[in-house]
Amino acid sequence: MAERKITGRHVLFGFVAFFGIIIAVNLFMAYSAVSTFPGLEVRNGYIASQSFDERRAAQQALGWSARVEVEDGRLSLAIIDAEGRPVQAGNVRALVGRPTSNRDDFTPDLVFNGKVYQAPVELAAGKWILHLKAQSLQGEPFEQRLDVHVKS
Repeated sequence: MAERKITGRHVLFGFVAFFGIIIAVNLFMAYSAVSTFPGLEVRNGYIASQSFDERRAAQQALGWSARVEVEDGRLSLAIIDAEGRPVQAGNVRALVGRPTSNRDDFTPDLVFNGKVYQAPVELAAGKWILHLKAQSLQGEPFEQRLDVHVKS
Protein backbone atom coordinates (compact mmCIF):
# COMPACT_ATOMS: atom_id res chain seq x y z
CA MET A 1 0.00 0.00 0.00
CA ALA A 2 1.33 3.38 -0.97
CA GLU A 3 2.00 5.81 1.83
CA ARG A 4 0.26 9.19 1.53
CA LYS A 5 2.28 12.30 2.15
CA ILE A 6 0.97 15.47 3.75
CA THR A 7 1.46 18.28 1.31
CA GLY A 8 1.18 22.02 1.67
CA ARG A 9 -2.29 21.83 0.14
CA HIS A 10 -3.47 19.44 2.89
CA VAL A 11 -2.10 21.74 5.59
CA LEU A 12 -3.78 24.77 3.96
CA PHE A 13 -7.19 23.03 3.76
CA GLY A 14 -6.89 21.87 7.39
CA PHE A 15 -5.92 25.37 8.51
CA VAL A 16 -8.80 27.02 6.62
CA ALA A 17 -11.33 24.43 7.86
CA PHE A 18 -10.18 24.76 11.48
CA PHE A 19 -10.41 28.55 11.59
CA GLY A 20 -13.57 28.58 9.45
CA ILE A 21 -15.36 26.50 12.08
CA ILE A 22 -14.10 28.75 14.89
CA ILE A 23 -15.24 31.90 13.07
CA ALA A 24 -18.66 30.40 12.26
CA VAL A 25 -19.24 29.40 15.89
CA ASN A 26 -18.15 32.85 17.11
CA LEU A 27 -20.53 34.58 14.71
CA PHE A 28 -23.39 32.33 15.82
CA MET A 29 -22.65 32.98 19.51
CA ALA A 30 -22.39 36.75 18.97
CA TYR A 31 -25.71 36.81 17.10
CA SER A 32 -27.36 34.73 19.83
CA ALA A 33 -26.04 37.03 22.57
CA VAL A 34 -27.15 40.22 20.84
CA SER A 35 -30.58 38.91 19.87
CA THR A 36 -31.40 37.91 23.48
CA PHE A 37 -30.02 41.05 25.13
CA PRO A 38 -32.81 42.86 27.04
CA GLY A 39 -33.63 46.23 25.58
CA LEU A 40 -32.47 45.35 22.09
CA GLU A 41 -34.72 44.05 19.41
CA VAL A 42 -33.56 42.18 16.32
CA ARG A 43 -35.68 42.79 13.23
CA ASN A 44 -34.80 41.09 9.94
CA GLY A 45 -31.30 40.35 11.21
CA TYR A 46 -30.58 43.95 12.25
CA ILE A 47 -30.46 45.41 15.75
CA ALA A 48 -33.24 47.92 16.36
CA SER A 49 -32.61 49.90 19.54
CA GLN A 50 -35.73 52.02 19.08
CA SER A 51 -37.77 49.90 21.50
CA PHE A 52 -35.23 50.59 24.28
CA ASP A 53 -35.45 54.35 23.71
CA GLU A 54 -39.24 54.19 23.70
CA ARG A 55 -39.32 52.20 26.94
CA ARG A 56 -36.88 54.59 28.60
CA ALA A 57 -38.94 57.63 27.55
CA ALA A 58 -42.15 56.04 28.88
CA GLN A 59 -40.46 55.20 32.17
CA GLN A 60 -39.07 58.72 32.56
CA ALA A 61 -42.53 60.14 31.86
CA LEU A 62 -43.84 58.23 34.90
CA GLY A 63 -41.40 60.13 37.14
CA TRP A 64 -41.08 57.19 39.51
CA SER A 65 -38.05 56.24 41.57
CA ALA A 66 -37.45 53.27 43.86
CA ARG A 67 -35.42 52.49 46.93
CA VAL A 68 -34.93 49.31 48.90
CA GLU A 69 -33.94 48.50 52.48
CA VAL A 70 -33.42 45.26 54.37
CA GLU A 71 -33.72 45.31 58.15
CA ASP A 72 -34.56 42.62 60.70
CA GLY A 73 -35.42 40.01 58.06
CA ARG A 74 -37.81 42.29 56.18
CA LEU A 75 -37.31 43.72 52.71
CA SER A 76 -38.97 47.09 52.13
CA LEU A 77 -39.33 48.39 48.58
CA ALA A 78 -40.61 51.93 48.13
CA ILE A 79 -41.79 53.20 44.74
CA ILE A 80 -42.21 56.96 44.82
CA ASP A 81 -43.73 59.34 42.25
CA ALA A 82 -42.27 62.71 41.23
CA GLU A 83 -44.00 64.48 44.17
CA GLY A 84 -42.61 61.99 46.70
CA ARG A 85 -45.88 60.11 47.25
CA PRO A 86 -45.93 56.29 47.51
CA VAL A 87 -47.04 54.46 44.38
CA GLN A 88 -49.15 51.33 44.27
CA ALA A 89 -48.35 49.77 40.93
CA GLY A 90 -50.62 47.39 39.07
CA ASN A 91 -48.04 44.60 38.84
CA VAL A 92 -44.83 44.44 40.87
CA ARG A 93 -42.22 41.69 40.54
CA ALA A 94 -38.77 41.59 42.07
CA LEU A 95 -35.89 39.20 41.63
CA VAL A 96 -33.32 39.25 44.42
CA GLY A 97 -29.91 37.67 44.00
CA ARG A 98 -26.17 38.02 44.24
CA PRO A 99 -24.43 40.08 41.54
CA THR A 100 -22.02 37.28 40.59
CA SER A 101 -24.20 34.18 40.62
CA ASN A 102 -27.82 33.14 40.14
CA ARG A 103 -27.54 30.30 42.69
CA ASP A 104 -29.22 32.35 45.46
CA ASP A 105 -31.85 34.08 43.26
CA PHE A 106 -35.40 34.19 44.55
CA THR A 107 -38.61 36.13 44.05
CA PRO A 108 -40.03 37.56 47.30
CA ASP A 109 -43.78 37.78 47.86
CA LEU A 110 -44.21 41.55 48.04
CA VAL A 111 -47.26 42.98 49.81
CA PHE A 112 -48.23 46.67 49.61
CA ASN A 113 -49.04 48.20 53.01
CA GLY A 114 -50.13 51.63 51.75
CA LYS A 115 -46.61 53.08 51.73
CA VAL A 116 -44.10 50.39 50.71
CA TYR A 117 -43.99 46.85 49.42
CA GLN A 118 -42.70 44.43 52.05
CA ALA A 119 -41.66 40.79 52.19
CA PRO A 120 -39.91 38.59 54.74
CA VAL A 121 -36.41 37.62 53.54
CA GLU A 122 -33.35 35.85 54.86
CA LEU A 123 -30.30 37.46 53.28
CA ALA A 124 -26.74 36.71 54.29
CA ALA A 125 -24.37 39.62 54.78
CA GLY A 126 -22.92 41.21 51.67
CA LYS A 127 -24.03 42.71 48.40
CA TRP A 128 -27.32 41.74 46.76
CA ILE A 129 -29.18 43.09 43.74
CA LEU A 130 -32.91 43.57 43.30
CA HIS A 131 -34.26 43.63 39.73
CA LEU A 132 -37.59 45.45 39.88
CA LYS A 133 -40.25 45.18 37.20
CA ALA A 134 -43.52 47.01 37.72
CA GLN A 135 -46.35 48.54 35.73
CA SER A 136 -48.46 51.58 36.33
CA LEU A 137 -52.20 51.08 36.60
CA GLN A 138 -52.38 52.25 32.96
CA GLY A 139 -49.86 49.58 31.88
CA GLU A 140 -46.67 51.63 31.44
CA PRO A 141 -43.58 49.60 32.39
CA PHE A 142 -41.11 50.57 35.12
CA GLU A 143 -37.83 48.70 35.55
CA GLN A 144 -34.93 49.41 37.84
CA ARG A 145 -31.94 47.60 39.29
CA LEU A 146 -31.28 48.39 42.93
CA ASP A 147 -28.21 47.52 44.99
CA VAL A 148 -28.83 46.07 48.44
CA HIS A 149 -26.12 45.97 51.11
CA VAL A 150 -26.81 43.68 54.04
CA LYS A 151 -24.70 44.27 57.13
CA SER A 152 -23.53 41.36 59.24
